Amino acid sequence: MNAKAEFDTEQLRTLLALTRREDLGDVGDLTSMLLPEASFRARGSWALVARESGRFCGEAILPALLETLAPEIKLEWFMPQADRAKISPGQTLARFTGLACQMLAAERTILNFLQRLCGIATMTSRYVAAVAGQHTKIYDTRKTTPGHRELEKYAVRCGGGHNHRAGLYDAVLIKDNHLAGIPINRLSHAVFQMLSRVETLPSSPAFVEVECDCLEQMEQLLNVVGIDVILLDNFSLSDMEEAVRMRDQSGLRGKVELESSGGTTLEQVGDIAATGVERIAVGAITHSAGILDLGLDAV
Repeated sequence: MNAKAEFDTEQLRTLLALTRREDLGDVGDLTSMLLPEASFRARGSWALVARESGRFCGEAILPALLETLAPEIKLEWFMPQADRAKISPGQTLARFTGLACQMLAAERTILNFLQRLCGIATMTSRYVAAVAGQHTKIYDTRKTTPGHRELEKYAVRCGGGHNHRAGLYDAVLIKDNHLAGIPINRLSHAVFQMLSRVETLPSSPAFVEVECDCLEQMEQLLNVVGIDVILLDNFSLSDMEEAVRMRDQSGLRGKVELESSGGTTLEQVGDIAATGVERIAVGAITHSAGILDLGLDAV
């Protein structure tokens, strides 16, 4: 696996250049410059060690991280195909060797990236495990850290989840704010009018999704041709079950997918999957994921 297979390499390099400047500025690591010359130029080895259980993410970006922050540090993996792998406390994942001055300057930034991405992958994997055996998939949202969306969506994939739209530019999602003030009995007509202009867009959307807040709106949307996904926003379990029944009775199973969204917790997600919806969007897997504790220990 390499970065090019996971995300835009040039975009990653731009982000890493900003990250380098953020930490090192124009002069570098002032503290390490106070070391004796022999210590500053010494060579050493450091082990990347897991301090808690989780799902690893970051193999694909480490070469670019080192190229930007510590170009003379060499990387040796102890676990092939590390991305997506389950890791355990005390497990050594990789070894870094090279100049102490470069590792001292790079170690915190390396851990910042890896711990964050592993945290997202781990949280995603827990949601995915909670719906195992169902035909429901876990999706992320646009609730990501500005500038880090591609990396965070990569981490979602490492956790077994699926990516929703990359941004406003690649898919259509008509939300309640787009439809504000439209009465329910005019909803299908209003959405139809919007979708009739899809061909005028500067690029073809990957999919068309429309949000609804109640079963009455859902009934209206089932009459509109051209919708790929209907988003059920903050529906109760019983209303989700009814929405699935309505969709199936309309002969649209396999043509229109249903997506649950709205404050989904790990405790709820299995019950939501059991209603028969095909998709569950979970903003928490990116906006509320903590870090996974990793260490870079001198060896």
